[in-house]
This record gives sequence, C-alpha cells and structure tokens, in this order.
Amino acid sequence: MTDKLIRRGVHTSVKALEQDIRARIDGWNENPRPFTWAKTADEILNSLADYLTKINPPTIET
Repeated sequence: MTDKLIRRGVHTSVKALEQDIRARIDGWNENPRPFTWAKTADEILNSLADYLTKINPPTIET
C-alpha cells in the first residue's frame, strides 16, 4: 500500500477510503520507520510566518 492510494478523488465511497486507510496503518505497523524532518524548526517557523503574512497582511492605520 502506498500513500498515493490515499488521495482526494480516488475513492468512490467512505468505506473504500476507510479500508485503504486501515491497510496503510497495518502496513506501517508491520514495518515502522522513524519520521525524519526535511526542514529545521527555524525553516518551518519562517515558512509559517511568511504564509501568515500573505493570508493576513498587516494593516496600516492612518
């Protein structure tokens, strides 16, 4: 089971989605691996700050 099977629009029913999620969890539990962060905490926080500025730009009072 790959993560690609758990995507929006792939499943025709909730039951099918639940089955794929449970299969993914079972597969992971059979061969667990530690999560490895791809970015540092500072990179993540800077990215979040940039995003928040884009969606909620600072207001200038006149």
